[in-house]
Amino acid sequence: MIQLKNQLQLKDMKEAGRITGEALLVARDHIREGISTYELDMLIRRHIESCGAKPSFLGYHGFPGSACISINDEVIHGIPSKKRILREGDIVKVDVGAFYKGFHGDAARTIPVGRVSDEAQKLIDVTRNSFFSGIEQMKAGNRIGDIGHAIDSLVVANGFSTVKEYIGHGIGTELHQSPDVPNYGTAGRGTRLCAGMTLAIEPMVNVGGAAVRQLNDGWTVKTADGSLSAHYENTVALTSEGLVIMTLIESDF
Repeated sequence: MIQLKNQLQLKDMKEAGRITGEALLVARDHIREGISTYELDMLIRRHIESCGAKPSFLGYHGFPGSACISINDEVIHGIPSKKRILREGDIVKVDVGAFYKGFHGDAARTIPVGRVSDEAQKLIDVTRNSFFSGIEQMKAGNRIGDIGHAIDSLVVANGFSTVKEYIGHGIGTELHQSPDVPNYGTAGRGTRLCAGMTLAIEPMVNVGGAAVRQLNDGWTVKTADGSLSAHYENTVALTSEGLVIMTLIESDF
């Protein structure tokens, strides 16, 4: 069942989104060669808690961190660790959630460590751009398939692959709600979009093939062929006035 939000609920969700987006800025500002993913996780947690919120991911189905931090060929769900040290040229996916006044925000970015390869930078840019291509279709009367089709079309046109096994989702009082929001699909198909819907739209894009595999830790997901992967996500709301991106603090990030 899809949970539609009223104006008051959207206001609280926007605050959860703001805290989430700010936590990503904290990560961006501290990512450098030599820092561990554990240190980043602690910085993110401190910021979320300092805002009177709780990290959505901490303890979620047993997840041990406040953020998912995934490096290079890791797609999503990387576990923060004191042993994972960032190095020049890495690309780091930071996925963050904040729970505030009964609502969740959820967002992710792929952040370069210093100078990265041209291929890695193109991957980061295409993944981000595919998100914005997708949300151009988030209009009342359109369908979920319109969003996924727009995302996948841009990804494929740039020679990359869209991950199929992990997708976006509805969000609100629970971190994951209906409807599912695949990053691929057929235009004109799927659930119809309407005001009050809040979605976490999150393209995951690979340089190589779309196939992925989960590691024995039960969380970390890598590309099956070892190619680089990028992730970009925001919590968005469709309101009577139009689209609101709740977790985007700076337009160029």
